[in-house]
Amino acid sequence: MKEILNNPVFELIEKTADELNVESYVIGGYVRDYLLKRHSTDIDILVIGEGITLAKKFAEKINRKNKLTVYKNFQTAFIHWDGWDIEFVGARKESYRSNSRKPIVEDGSLEDDQKRRDFTINALAVGLNSDIKGKFIDPFNGITDLNAKIIRTPLDPIKTYSDDPLRMMRAVRFAAQLNFDIHEDSFEAIKKMAHRIKIVSIERITDELNKIIASNNPSKGIELLRTSGLLKHFFKELDDLNGVEVKDGKAHKDNFQHTLQVLENIAEKTDNLWLRWAVLLHDIAKPATKKWDEKNGWTFHGHEHLGAKMVKKIFKKLKLPLNEKMEYVQKLVLLHLRPIALVTNQVTDSAIRRLLIDAGDDIDDLMLLCQADITSKNLEKVKKYLKNFKKVQKKLKEIEEKDRLRNWQPPVTGNDIMEAFNLPPCKEVGLIKSAIREAILDGIIPNNRKKAMDFMLKEGKKMGLESVPYNVNKKAGYKKNKN
Repeated sequence: MKEILNNPVFELIEKTADELNVESYVIGGYVRDYLLKRHSTDIDILVIGEGITLAKKFAEKINRKNKLTVYKNFQTAFIHWDGWDIEFVGARKESYRSNSRKPIVEDGSLEDDQKRRDFTINALAVGLNSDIKGKFIDPFNGITDLNAKIIRTPLDPIKTYSDDPLRMMRAVRFAAQLNFDIHEDSFEAIKKMAHRIKIVSIERITDELNKIIASNNPSKGIELLRTSGLLKHFFKELDDLNGVEVKDGKAHKDNFQHTLQVLENIAEKTDNLWLRWAVLLHDIAKPATKKWDEKNGWTFHGHEHLGAKMVKKIFKKLKLPLNEKMEYVQKLVLLHLRPIALVTNQVTDSAIRRLLIDAGDDIDDLMLLCQADITSKNLEKVKKYLKNFKKVQKKLKEIEEKDRLRNWQPPVTGNDIMEAFNLPPCKEVGLIKSAIREAILDGIIPNNRKKAMDFMLKEGKKMGLESVPYNVNKKAGYKKNKN
């Protein structure tokens, strides 16, 4: 296993550890990813004894002593060097109390430290000192699990998950990231211990959830969260999508499984985390808006509007950012039916213009979401929808190139109207402004200031308003009429 150490970082750590006469190993994720041929820049160095001294000496050798971050309470030290994130930690053993995931920590041996690891594939270690260089230490047969693509705990899974319930989320995360399966015994233990996730802070849970959503197999991860019973404890709104109700022989689609399919579709196109969040939430209000209608069967009218309102509540609960990222997700949830409606109906220039204005710079992401949202067991139906969808995309491009409506701002403002007619803020100002907007959207006038100003004067005249020609001309960029 010496080939894993063909890296200047390990050569320097080996030399430093030998000088200090401290036993050290590279352990965990770096070893796992090396064996899986996955790129990794995170290196965990395990020191038998105290790890901070080795970290400080290493930092001195690379002239980065002032860049070393030391966490005395956790007996760890971290440094970023030459593209590598290197963490030094002393070997330890842990014991837990039933009401907390914060362990009681004591100094330990290599065996103790490997026992406290979450999974066998993360307990692999390789010796760094010259006398143990390249020695591969795998007490729990992690290499076998790695080859079999299995997530398994080193010790009794019930105790492992009860001690630190976040490990249940990590099991799902690794299954999604690596496309591994969780061992049957381990998965049954998660089902039994799922309620323990409630003692973990929502920030830690959401951090793992985001990693699952950002993984190569997000739908697999979300399905595991549901079937394990974890999801309902922190994201009930998503869990509530699951299931099918039948009435008079008519059933609606399983909205949870549909969401997973759309998530799978979008993951093939983009790794944009917030677009994936929009997919997760695009049908989130269907349970709340579900109604049975004798004529039309199951309906979910208005789920896009209620769903957009639910986004903020969900983001707040999960401690997700309440900023432009949340607003982006809200917008996509609100608009996700609009392009689909264009596919099923005759595509008008007016409808395209309205969509461009409402979606702004997020139109491309909206179209990606809507294309991913076209799911059906009827392949001919899907093929027909996708064909029509291409027509909509072509029309969008044509209208955008002609009218330049993306991130549209009114060419005539309320202040322009008030100045033109010497008006205070009033109902007429809003009516004229709306009339200009509708005229542009309906293609009656082009999207430019001069034509909009001309239209404004006509609309004002219809209302019996007197204009102030010089001010209007000046604002429009016209030359003053000297006659």
